[in-house]
Amino acid sequence: MPSAAYLAAVLAIACGITFALRAVPFAVLRTLRTSAIVRRLALWMPVGILGILAVTSLRGAIAAEPHTTLYALLAVAVTAGVHLLSGRRTILSVGIGTTVYVLLVNLL
Repeated sequence: MPSAAYLAAVLAIACGITFALRAVPFAVLRTLRTSAIVRRLALWMPVGILGILAVTSLRGAIAAEPHTTLYALLAVAVTAGVHLLSGRRTILSVGIGTTVYVLLVNLL
């Protein structure tokens, strides 16, 4: 069994590394706030991530049950419409689109 001093040293090193890894992004963030690349990434990354998730989800849903293709496309249209009409509130639009899809699949 390792000694208490050894365990304390390992714990201190792990805590120091964890703190440093969590503090570095905040230290670097100040210099990156004025970067044009970071602003562009902040604008387009959420769209790209949601697009990838949508394509992956649709592919899986359509492959599992091909007769729900129309329901999935209708839910995507509702999601896009709510997103554009509600001031681009992502959680609201995804929630309503998901609800529409679930209702269409289960009720029709």
